[in-house]
Order: sequence, then C-alpha cells, then structure tokens
Amino acid sequence: MTASTFTTIFLAAVALTLALELWLAARHIAHVRRHRDAVPAAFAGRIGVDAHRKAADYTVARTRLAIASSIAGTILLVALTRGRGVAFLTGLTGLAGTSPLLQDLLLVVAVALVAALVSLPFSAYATFAIEARYGFNRTTPRTWLADLAKGALVAALLGLPLAALLIALVRWAGDLWWLWAWVAWIGFQLLLFVLYPTLIAPLFNTFTPMPEGPLRTRIEALLARCGFASRGLWLMDGSRRSSHGNAYFTGLGRAKRIVMFDTLVARLSPEETEAVLAHELGHYKLAHIAKRLAWSAAASLAVFALLAWLMRSDWFYTGLYVPASPDRPGVALVLFFLVLPVFTFLLAPLASWYSRRHEYEADAFAAKHASAGAMVSALVRLYEDNAATLTPDPLHSAFHDSHPPAGLRIARLEALVRVPASSAVPEGA
Repeated sequence: MTASTFTTIFLAAVALTLALELWLAARHIAHVRRHRDAVPAAFAGRIGVDAHRKAADYTVARTRLAIASSIAGTILLVALTRGRGVAFLTGLTGLAGTSPLLQDLLLVVAVALVAALVSLPFSAYATFAIEARYGFNRTTPRTWLADLAKGALVAALLGLPLAALLIALVRWAGDLWWLWAWVAWIGFQLLLFVLYPTLIAPLFNTFTPMPEGPLRTRIEALLARCGFASRGLWLMDGSRRSSHGNAYFTGLGRAKRIVMFDTLVARLSPEETEAVLAHELGHYKLAHIAKRLAWSAAASLAVFALLAWLMRSDWFYTGLYVPASPDRPGVALVLFFLVLPVFTFLLAPLASWYSRRHEYEADAFAAKHASAGAMVSALVRLYEDNAATLTPDPLHSAFHDSHPPAGLRIARLEALVRVPASSAVPEGA
C-alpha cells in the first residue's frame, strides 16, 4: 500500500464515522422529540407525562452535547494527523536531552494532555450545565477539580509504567514483542480488577459497610442462595456528586465487593434492591465477566498483531503525515490508538448486541433468584429517577446502548412474571 492510498482510506474513514455519528444523533433527537408528549403504553400509569418529557429533554440535551464533542474530537484527530500535530510533538519531544524511551513517554503525555484539554469543556458543561439544569448535579467545582487531579494522578501512576513497558518491549523483545505486550496488557487488566475496589475507588468516594437491618439480611440470604462470596456489602456516597442511582459488583477473587449507591438504597424498597443486585450477581454467576474478558483478550491480541505489522510499514507513518521513526516506537503507538476508533466504529452494533444479550440473561437470573415483579418496578423507578428516555431511536440505540431499550426489557421481565420462578431461566443460560 502506498502512503497516499492509506491517507485517502483514513480520511474517508474519518468522514464516514463523523457523518454516521451525526446522522445517528439527528435521528435520535428527532425520534425522542416526536414521542415526547406520549408515554409509551407499556409505561402508562407508571411514569407520568411530566417525567417522560423531562427524560426526553434531558436526552436531547445530552445528545446535542455529544454532537459537539464528536465534531471537536474529529477536528483534533485531523489536526494531530493531517495537520501534522503528532509530527510537531514528535520533533518537540525529540529535542529533550533524554533517551528515546523517555522521549516517547513525553510524546504520550503530550498527546494525552492535548486530548484532555479538548474534552475538558464538554465534561464541565455536562456536569454544571446539563446535569444541574435537570436536577442531578451535586458536584461542587472543588470536588470536580479534585476528581480531575486524582484521575490524572491515577492515570500517570498506572498508565505511564504500562506505556514504558510496551515501548521497551518493542525496542528489546524482538519480533515477537507484540505477543509479550499482549501478555503485559492482560496482566494489567487483571491487576486493575484487583486494585480498583480497594485502592482506586476509595480515592473518589467513601465506602461504608452496609448497616445491619432488613436490607442487609435480604441481600445476605440472596448471596447464600446463589453461592456467592464477597468481601462485604458496601454503601457508596454517590449522592455527593449526583442524584443518579446505581449498584455494581467489582473486583476479582478475594477482592470482590458489592457496592450500592446511597441514592439507590434511598429510592428502592428492600425487595427492589434485592432484584437489582440479583441482576448484577447474574453477570458473575453466568460467567459474563469471564466471557467479556476472553473476548477482550482475543481482540487485543489481534490489535497488537496488527500494530506490529503497521510498525514495519513506512506508509503507515507517512500516510498520517509523520516521518517514519524506527527508533521511536512510541510514535507508532500514539498514531495507532488515535486512528483505530474510526476503523472500528462500524463494529459498535456487534458489541452492543453481545452486551444486550447478557443483560437479558442477567434479568432472567434475577427473575429466578429474586422477583421479576420487583425487578420491573425497580427498573421503572430507575428509568424515571435517572431521566432515561423510554423512546430511543432504535438505530442510534443499536450503536450506542449496551442495555436493551426500556420497553423490550420490561416486556421480557413481565413475561417471566407469568412463569414459575423455578423454570424462568436454566442455570448457565
């Protein structure tokens, strides 16, 4: 392949991806606004028209912000490639009187900082304009800035050693460096699963053991029925930043934890909370986490193999307006991870479909081990409290939503209400 051919393919992919994102967003806005004044029949009597309108307006506002963010991201990508931004930063970091490895790390930091500066206004607007306008934001500017500083620190402490290791492997591990890099990447992901619940998450939120009471008793009985062991039940001060509610399982092995937002516990009944946790537990018991890790491992192996091939191709560098730099493997890493998303965007519906399949299975698990009716009422309450639209555009949803649309999800659960709990779902489905 020639450099000019690759340039043409790359710019066409950039244009196609942006055009598709904008078209999907426009469809989504039009679809949501068209159904703004009529609550879907499946939710009539459960969610009021005012709440439905609020969800529609909230969705439109967030989608419009996503449009602006996509345009800014595309401009940045073109500026770093066609505008020779990476070439400039490569030359600038090359002036440092350090080793090529440290120069490459400086390049990684420089590109990351530029990307962060571009995304920062959108994050601030989402938090202090949109979230505040619809009554969700409880984050103060001080907390927001502190979170930024902590996030940057965590990224530096974890990301820079990983980047240094990958660059070092390229330089000194021979032709099979990409295989060793893949092993390092898998190890890094597993390490994050262990470190996140005990070391990283507490930097941002306060976690307290769930107090004794009916809810804890109910959840412990659920865990016993399902044969699940964890290192405790924890309440997280989610209300410190937002009124949105959530619950999740995190960690691996002995580091497994069950975490519930205090906003969730405050809004749901014990039976509804049990059903939500049964859904999350289903992801573990049905091996969804392991399956996703396996797919991620396979995909990352292919990605590293592709990167190794591209590193040996001068047209990859020059086609992105950067001089070939065999002594600066960090340049190839930066370029590769900048341009990869425009070539993989069309695969998004496949990933969404796979995730939705797991969500349906976890719902069925919850119906078997808790209450399908309670799961339905909990979801309805969460949709209302979080202002989640009940009428997403189907095509936009297929690209962007990891969870099934509300109507489809509720319909499946209500069908399970009419099925005896013992036959709602086969174990391991």
